[in-house]
Amino acid sequence: MNRVVITGMGAICGLGHSLDEVWGNIIEGKSGISKIENSPIEKLAVQIGGEVKNFEIDPEILDPKEATRYDKFVHFALHSGYEAWKDAGLENHNYAPEKIGSILGVGMGGFPEIERTYETFMAKGPRRISPFFIPGIIPNMATGLLSIKLDLQGVNYTIASACASAAHAISAAAFEIMAGRQDVMITGGAESVLSNLPMGGFISMKALSKSVEEPEKASRPFDVDRNGFVIGEGAGVLVLENYESAKARGAKIYAEVVGHGTSSDAHHITAPHPEGEGAYKCMKMCIESAGVDPAKVGYVNAHGTSTPLGDLGETKAIKKTFGDHAKNMYVSSTKSMIGHLLGAAGGVESIFCAMALHKGILPPTINLDNQDPECDLDYVANQAKNVQVEYALNNSFGFGGTNSSLLLKRYTE
Repeated sequence: MNRVVITGMGAICGLGHSLDEVWGNIIEGKSGISKIENSPIEKLAVQIGGEVKNFEIDPEILDPKEATRYDKFVHFALHSGYEAWKDAGLENHNYAPEKIGSILGVGMGGFPEIERTYETFMAKGPRRISPFFIPGIIPNMATGLLSIKLDLQGVNYTIASACASAAHAISAAAFEIMAGRQDVMITGGAESVLSNLPMGGFISMKALSKSVEEPEKASRPFDVDRNGFVIGEGAGVLVLENYESAKARGAKIYAEVVGHGTSSDAHHITAPHPEGEGAYKCMKMCIESAGVDPAKVGYVNAHGTSTPLGDLGETKAIKKTFGDHAKNMYVSSTKSMIGHLLGAAGGVESIFCAMALHKGILPPTINLDNQDPECDLDYVANQAKNVQVEYALNNSFGFGGTNSSLLLKRYTE
């Protein structure tokens, strides 16, 4: 099996439009959650989210006229995909095009554009539906456009598994390289659903935080006062590469992808297993697939959505997975700062794991002012820690009981 390394990354979310900007704000413990400004959601009871502000896609990536044809999640995927491509130094690569592919995760697709088109249909009739409507909203158009723009002629598809979409995409992309079918993969996820129907649906489920008066404090994983998650938007895209090839061309290497686990709660369509059984089995599989002693895992980027059941169940799962070592390791939820990016969550959070390993800094869980006594681990409360760990694990869990865990290893020469 080939080794798989991360050689490029790109990120966009409520904390910035680039990897450097987002990571800088993450380790400063800043919040990217605010009142939503760019969507007509004035009828909704919740109007806060991890919104990307002041963004227009670079005309060099997507012509302005062409850009109007695609939903915002496609823009985010292209923006961060290009950043990751450049970061990896692949602008003048020597790889065969058919050995480079793309697998992205998208949880829900183009809801904002669906809503706008439906309004046009109701007001002006079916003749006013754009011929670009379907290509503009289907989830796989992000990978499709990336492949067209960058001449990626290898594997090309999209995974939709709710909030585990991007994590599943990264694992699938890594397996393509491990098996020798591809040399380079662009992977991760993108999402943008800060609009009436998705947000209204989550509100009806009573899933969203009701702490709307102070948006920056609404997402508070593992805190006694947590009362629901906050939706975010954006993309997290990584370039995975065959280690030997990356080393031969002198690529910068952030971290190595060494393990993946997946499981199903087989319990409920939306609620996690109360004892975290599915999450435990997922993490256990992930660590065993890497052949790593659990005591060597120093950091977990938790799914940590700021929901009463989810945070407690994940804590129980971590303790069952790591035993006594759970008290000696670090866990944090970066959703406290950027909200829950749904299908893109595993992309941005895997990037944070890679950066934590690369930089020797563990991101905090902010708004952890009154820690739930039942959530009794070290959640890196409110301030980043300068700690070098060897392995970092990222958890992504989704509706339908689908679970994914990824294990990254610090890269050393």
